[in-house]
Amino acid sequence: MFHPLRVSGIERLTDDSVAVTFAVPPDLHKTFRHKPGQHLNVRYTVDGKEVRRSYSICAPATEQPAVPALRVGIRLVDGGAFSTYALKELLVGDTIEAMPPMGRFVLEPRAGQFAAIVGGSGITPVLSIAATLLAREPDARFCLIRSDRTAASTMFLDEVADLKDRYPDRFQLVTALSREEQQAGLPSGRLDGERLSGLLPALLPVGEIDGWYLCGPLGLVRSAEDALHGLGVDRSRIHQEIFHVDEAPAAPAGPRVEAPVGSTLTATLDGRSGKWPVAEGESLLETVLRSRSDAPYACKGGVCGTCRAFLVAGKVRMDRNFALEPEETDAGYVLACQSHPVTEEVELDFDR
Repeated sequence: MFHPLRVSGIERLTDDSVAVTFAVPPDLHKTFRHKPGQHLNVRYTVDGKEVRRSYSICAPATEQPAVPALRVGIRLVDGGAFSTYALKELLVGDTIEAMPPMGRFVLEPRAGQFAAIVGGSGITPVLSIAATLLAREPDARFCLIRSDRTAASTMFLDEVADLKDRYPDRFQLVTALSREEQQAGLPSGRLDGERLSGLLPALLPVGEIDGWYLCGPLGLVRSAEDALHGLGVDRSRIHQEIFHVDEAPAAPAGPRVEAPVGSTLTATLDGRSGKWPVAEGESLLETVLRSRSDAPYACKGGVCGTCRAFLVAGKVRMDRNFALEPEETDAGYVLACQSHPVTEEVELDFDR
């Protein structure tokens, strides 16, 4: 369910990014209290067309009775309808509709040693994770390894510097610039898998890290994941969130199975169920949206995970999946925006 939120602040971070703060009315404090690492799905009408996007919350997670802090980072995307609007037209006092915070790329504060490898705007949810962890848990340590093109393109420089000043013994920062030399720190260049495989053991006791958080473009996240696997890190300790996917859609594993003619979908959403025919070529999300405009979605690209649903019955194939962990797919969850029926009857539950 979407709620109108007033824009209470807009801060220019770089030439192509801003931080937008929303005011949360008292009656929605409980609804919009986020966990560190979650994101906000927003919608707005641009040129007569509804646009939905997902943006991570960069503010630390607050606890009652504090007022929820809703601040998101938005980077301009070429051709991006909402990001262009946010950077060029959005004003303080404007109203944007938003769903309650969601997402499973989270770290609930606890003692231990944690690390993150981020690229570009992937710093956004990790900033919330690190700031919340260090403020609430005195026995926690955090290492941030970030990659950006240049210093001028780096988001949240001041906020990260503040963490370094506030927690000098518990917060470690390592910066890599791919297109610019630094006076101190790592030599310029991309953080690819080979480089990370040599760098990480020199920085950290890799096997003792309680949780790794990878966020940013697909290439960086996959390289970091491969490096960690090569260093013997168990998959259960690796958490990831993809921000940008430039490559072509991943092909489904195994032979492609076309949807049988006359397939039907039964779906449960907000306690109400319906049954509809699946039109040729459409995703299961599109089937639901024809009758239920309140079906959850944001990117429709298999990246944000907003349309996650439990497969109650039948079989489906997914065109691509950059949002669900293997444990989730093994448990029966699918992305409705990427799912097509393989059996004549399919049932989804969006409430689980």
